[in-house]
Amino acid sequence: MATYDPFRDLDRLATSLLDARRGPRRMPMDLYRDGDHYVLTADLPGIDPGSVDIDVDGQLLTIRAERTLAAGEGVKWITREREAASFLRQLNLGQGVDTDRISASYNNGVLSVTIPVSERAKPRKIEVATDADASVIAARESGADASGPQLIEQ
Repeated sequence: MATYDPFRDLDRLATSLLDARRGPRRMPMDLYRDGDHYVLTADLPGIDPGSVDIDVDGQLLTIRAERTLAAGEGVKWITREREAASFLRQLNLGQGVDTDRISASYNNGVLSVTIPVSERAKPRKIEVATDADASVIAARESGADASGPQLIEQ
């Protein structure tokens, strides 16, 4: 049995009345590069996978999710700290990714989005020929990482 704490209820009421974040909530996420692709993982606990919406418009990746809570008819709540919420994150992908091959999965409350690096952004060797049949000099392009995903803060 839960004990009644009037201060907790007062704190919850004040938070709900004074909370300026009535719009979409931010979801915690990690982004890293693993070889020839970027991996984005985002925490979305309690989210129905059917409510997750991921779209790409040009180089802008948008992730939206909705958490709804069942009210339950005739239920008398003892405490209710979880709330329904909308989540939104946007990333500017830059020019170095293959937007046609982005994939996503959702498992145990964690969304994973795999963003492949485009072929033209991968490091490659460029052969330099000389006038004579001398040896070939190999050069490596640099700066392939400079156009990877960038977070857009809202």
